[in-house]
Amino acid sequence: MSDWKSRLGMVYSTNPDYQFTTEDDLIEEAETLPATQQKLRVRMERAGRKGKTVTLVTGFVGTEEDLKQLGKLLKTKLSTGGTAKDGEIVIQGDVRQQLVELLKKEGYTQTK
Repeated sequence: MSDWKSRLGMVYSTNPDYQFTTEDDLIEEAETLPATQQKLRVRMERAGRKGKTVTLVTGFVGTEEDLKQLGKLLKTKLSTGGTAKDGEIVIQGDVRQQLVELLKKEGYTQTK
């Protein structure tokens, strides 16, 4: 059930079969592309993270579930922490070289 604040424009409906939907409900997740077609980009970032260095993997096209699976695999193989959300994977530390090699080994051939 949606929160009342998210439907501020809707006052009342007399239709008993009416289902309130928001724009977020209408957006569908993209199908996950095969690993060989993914164009992943790896870069290091320090800005806005209180001086901590992180490595970002961007460009993933697919479902949030598949993104989280890939993030978990990378974190496990690199023995480090991180997160996967909003279409990018954040890995703690500067592990660009290891990350590119690992992604290529996993079949992500268009990784830079």
